[in-house]
Amino acid sequence: MDFELKIPARVVSGRGCVEKNSGLFRQFGSKCFIVTGGRSAKLSGALADAENALETVGIDFEVFDRITANPLISSCHEGGRLARQFDADFILGIGGGSPLDAAKAVAVYAANPDLGPADIYRTDKRNKPLTIVAIGTTAGTGSEIGRVSVLTNDETGRKKSISGDELTPALTFADPKYTDSMPFSVTCSTALDALCHALEGYFSVKCGDIPTMFAEKAVSLIYGGLKELFGTMTVPTADKRDALYYGSLYAGITLAYCGTGFPHPLGYVLTENYGVPHGFACAAFLPEFMSRAAGFEKEKFSRIMSVIGESPEDFDALVSKLTVLPDIRMTEEEIAAHCSRWDEAVPANFRFSPGGFTKSDAEALFKKLFGEG
Repeated sequence: MDFELKIPARVVSGRGCVEKNSGLFRQFGSKCFIVTGGRSAKLSGALADAENALETVGIDFEVFDRITANPLISSCHEGGRLARQFDADFILGIGGGSPLDAAKAVAVYAANPDLGPADIYRTDKRNKPLTIVAIGTTAGTGSEIGRVSVLTNDETGRKKSISGDELTPALTFADPKYTDSMPFSVTCSTALDALCHALEGYFSVKCGDIPTMFAEKAVSLIYGGLKELFGTMTVPTADKRDALYYGSLYAGITLAYCGTGFPHPLGYVLTENYGVPHGFACAAFLPEFMSRAAGFEKEKFSRIMSVIGESPEDFDALVSKLTVLPDIRMTEEEIAAHCSRWDEAVPANFRFSPGGFTKSDAEALFKKLFGEG
């Protein structure tokens, strides 16, 4: 398969990499607008490290810390307005998937003063976004090196993504120490999200040799970390923290160029309507996804199971035990309403899944897993 690989201009990794490489910020200008959430960037120490680094090299900065989980387009639009008012030269996103995705959207709004909140999904006649720099604080999303931003519509509550090479961060600081403060539940959810990225991309019809290589490396690292979580049911050791974080970055490369399969759009339903954290929501459908892969992609399924080093049954048991869900029950009417979002078009996530996937398949799967009967 022909394949073109594009990754960020530079990824600097290792514990302490922000402080050790503060001079790299200078290339992007003298005014930085920091986009983050209210807690994780502070608790992890990433915000303090970034502020110290910027001060060291004489860059002015302003902090916008109003990003919540599943970032709203209205919040990103406001961030763009404030970044423009600050006359920012570049955007620095600090956090997990939500702040990093939000930073990409803020960069778009900041460069496009006439863009209304809902207009971000339009790509015609749009100025290039401000330069984006990223510092990740979770081992899950891979947004630090990705070209996608998932945003939530304020009115409908539904998630929808924007994408493009111009949304890929120009510089990423990858320091696994920022994940040390994550509690057990967040560690599980984000690691499962990264595992989904790797496996959904691995079985995509778009997955060539290069993303296959990254996916297999990701699965090896992430599954090793998940096995420790499964065995101890407590936060992982430092070396497994590192493995989970770097695994999430490898998975992020696969995600950026192969996309996801049906667990992600189905997972959005659980997040939007039942408050399930994103990683758990996607992982709820991972065993079914792998079952389809076993049927439609036998050779590749055997190959990835050899990387995992366990039987399909043991894999399913681990994923199911670590996936924390509330008691969800759906009526047939609710299932039909949830699946109505796919009335007009089948998403690419469905088409790229093993054997293909349809709205009818989605309805049947919701009924199997969460139906009242």
